[in-house]
Amino acid sequence: MTIQRIGPAYPTEDLPTTVALLTAVFGAGPTVVDGDRWAQFDSNGVRVMLAGTDRDDDTPFLAIKVDDLDLALHRLRTGGFEVAQPVTGPHERRAVIRPTPGSVWHIALYEPSTAQT
Repeated sequence: MTIQRIGPAYPTEDLPTTVALLTAVFGAGPTVVDGDRWAQFDSNGVRVMLAGTDRDDDTPFLAIKVDDLDLALHRLRTGGFEVAQPVTGPHERRAVIRPTPGSVWHIALYEPSTAQT
């Protein structure tokens, strides 16, 4: 398993307003906007993501893109970590890992879906 990208992701109830704010802060628009679901900004090798309606819950998370989600989940489970079952979205398969019960953040491991070009 290889990690391909790591970046912070933040939930938002109002994706257009948050996109407008980050556009003003960064001085450049998002590289991806998927309706009210998702947006991302790429700058200087860093990706900042906004989770609108496409999110697991209302906590910020560390999004980690991997080349083999099943292998990553197997390694974590073998190491004794509790990992949620993967879910499939329109662009990716992802699974949530909580650092501790009740944590105010989580990790989302994901791999692009095979339908994506």
